[in-house]
Amino acid sequence: MKTGESLSDRLLRRMDRVEARSAARAARKPGRPGGRRRPVLAYLVLLITGAGALIVGSPLLLVVLNSLKTEVGYDRNGPLSWPSPVSLSSWAAYVHDSDYWRLLLNSVVISGLIAILAVTVSVLAAFALGIGRVRGRRLYVGLLLAATMVPQEALVYPLFYEASKLHLTDTIWSVVLIFVPIYGAFGTYLIASMLGTFPRAVLEAAELDGASRWRILWRVVVPMIRPTVTVLLVFFFVWSWNEYLIPLVMLTDPSVQTIPIALAALKGQNIMNVTEMNAGALLSLLPTFIFFLLFQRTLMRGVAAGAVK
Repeated sequence: MKTGESLSDRLLRRMDRVEARSAARAARKPGRPGGRRRPVLAYLVLLITGAGALIVGSPLLLVVLNSLKTEVGYDRNGPLSWPSPVSLSSWAAYVHDSDYWRLLLNSVVISGLIAILAVTVSVLAAFALGIGRVRGRRLYVGLLLAATMVPQEALVYPLFYEASKLHLTDTIWSVVLIFVPIYGAFGTYLIASMLGTFPRAVLEAAELDGASRWRILWRVVVPMIRPTVTVLLVFFFVWSWNEYLIPLVMLTDPSVQTIPIALAALKGQNIMNVTEMNAGALLSLLPTFIFFLLFQRTLMRGVAAGAVK
């Protein structure tokens, strides 16, 4: 023992020696790098997760298999059989019968306009409520939250009546002008809740530099909440893509209808081509799947940033 060494120093040196011995013993054990073995529980969780993924994905796999069958093959072998022969005739029939490329363009334009305008409205309104400190802002945020809970079935008749008076039915704007406030209410509530805790020191520093409110919004606030804004953009696009009831009521002209409406129109009163329906379901899902793949990294960063905040 060294002279002048305190008791705490001796304890620390002893703990260091014990940790070094433990690390050396772990390094000598076979198994994973670093000497750590994967516990049995981890393999069990992995097995259960894989089985769950297989169960969840089995309906999609069944849709894919049935879309690759001919109508005769489906009637002869049933829905659970392997496609023999593999055929893309159902895909071609759906593209031809539904004018798929026109429907795709309508859906992309409507969903894109709704997503961009709803996010813009959300950011502007949330800036006023969360940072502008509007009087009664808690009441406004509560009303916006309540507005998101109103079912669409309760809005269909008054919205259709007003759209008819304004001669907006059978135009894409009848759907865009309806869903922008609906989605904007949700986006405003979400972003305003975040901006309520926005650091005031950052805003005061920008004001001291002579920045206007408009510049503070787009140069300071929006870059800091960009992950959340991107997540809302993706969600609004996918939500509006899958909307059915209100577009069905507003868009009676086939030239302006969206993919979900045309897919439902394939089902006749007494007859239905199952293989073509499956092909149509996959083709209607494919654009949103590609959209998710393109924005996957951005979406994950936005969700992680929101969780940290």
